[in-house]
Amino acid sequence: MRRRAAAALVVPLSALMLGASSCGVIPEDWRTPAFLKSDEEQLDERLPTATGPVGEEPEVSFPDIDPPKEQISGVVHKGEGESELVRSDDMLLVDIVDYDWTGKGKTEKVQSTYETGAPMLLQLGQMTEELTADLIDQPVGSRVVYVFPPSDPTTGQPSEEGTTSVSVLDIRGRYGKGDVVPGEQTTDGGGDLPTAADAGRAMPDITIPDADPPKELETVELVEGEGPEVESGQQLVVQYTGVTWNDGEVFDSTWTRDGTPATFAIGVGQVIQGWDEGLVGQKVGSRVMLVIPEDLAYGENAEASGSPAGTLVFVVDILGAVDTQPAPEPSDQPEASASPDGE
Repeated sequence: MRRRAAAALVVPLSALMLGASSCGVIPEDWRTPAFLKSDEEQLDERLPTATGPVGEEPEVSFPDIDPPKEQISGVVHKGEGESELVRSDDMLLVDIVDYDWTGKGKTEKVQSTYETGAPMLLQLGQMTEELTADLIDQPVGSRVVYVFPPSDPTTGQPSEEGTTSVSVLDIRGRYGKGDVVPGEQTTDGGGDLPTAADAGRAMPDITIPDADPPKELETVELVEGEGPEVESGQQLVVQYTGVTWNDGEVFDSTWTRDGTPATFAIGVGQVIQGWDEGLVGQKVGSRVMLVIPEDLAYGENAEASGSPAGTLVFVVDILGAVDTQPAPEPSDQPEASASPDGE
């Protein structure tokens, strides 16, 4: 059902996370643990402090020193949800506030998801151990502070010149392997439409009836969610299974990928039209069966493109819906104009 890759995350923390996940390592010169494991966690004194409740933008105070020349990080607030510990393969819902630290007493806030009202989704499995070490095994509701030294923009290696970045990350929620919606399934569908019994934390068994497929999009709410309605442009977090009406065979499912939830933007053409029309307006926490006719799926030329053909049936668990980051503001710098001779 996906049409194209999701958009990149915001910078600077998430850009560094994406860059680190692609190159595989963080330079050795950057690696300095922020605390020593002992009976207590002793934070590095050079680490900025961040106070205030998680869920509200923190008040950040910087020590009266020049910025550190190596990466440091630490957990400055531990959440209380011991039953909601972060796992290494989770997708996290986080708020991030970023600062530039240019010198002793010289700092500037550069962006805040609290101000935009759009938290971020982070895939821990795509990030390096150096970036996830302070996140794994922490409860939801924890707060982590990172300090990143200057780096050469071309090589990614530490540099004596440039700006130190500071990022405060608040863990707002987590989505893990095998997660499903919490409500009770009140119907399995049926009649002239497919059935899908509640399979718990496993792939649903979708049974196609001995009938012609509907000509229009059909949606059946198997579990009624209690969360907010999904809005166009949001990033959805879902479990799903898709089968073809013609033979009932599974062609795609998050459950064949160890039950790892998928994420994508909804209502903006990133997925097939039947998903955009069928999921916008549904409530978070719902399990929805979508019966999607060919013209709202992959079209009459689906087989030629290697896509599933004909009417498609999906069972979708809507685990979360997150507002997307606003587009960057245009630069104040005027674009260079071409000379009369085109040079």
